[in-house]
Amino acid sequence: MAGLFWDTLRRDLEDPEFLREYVTESVRIAATDAIINALDEARVSAGLSKAALARAIGAEPAAVRRLFSADNVNPTLGTLAALAAALGLRISIEPLSPADQATVTAPLRSGKATGIDVERIAGMRTSGRRAVSA
Repeated sequence: MAGLFWDTLRRDLEDPEFLREYVTESVRIAATDAIINALDEARVSAGLSKAALARAIGAEPAAVRRLFSADNVNPTLGTLAALAAALGLRISIEPLSPADQATVTAPLRSGKATGIDVERIAGMRTSGRRAVSA
């Protein structure tokens, strides 16, 4: 893709500090969205309301409703692990694909945007966005 946004982003990514912050935040958004989406799908499959799931982990129902419906959440790993356990799941870590390692790991370690797939990183911020669930 070409355009002012992409050209500006490519130029901004030449700054190692901006690069690390942008990549780290993109990965955080993608990972959080993926986990919350999986938990919400498991909740629906289990036939649990958000309030019932909240009670299962001793949390306020409003907090769990916000977690599954707000656009910008940053839950603790402890909260996600507790929700997963109440749904019969666990949170695990898996290796990045070689393409994601080139786009994420290499730039984080080097501070250089050489060879970075800018559209792929930007897509991480939006591809897993969840819809408000019942």
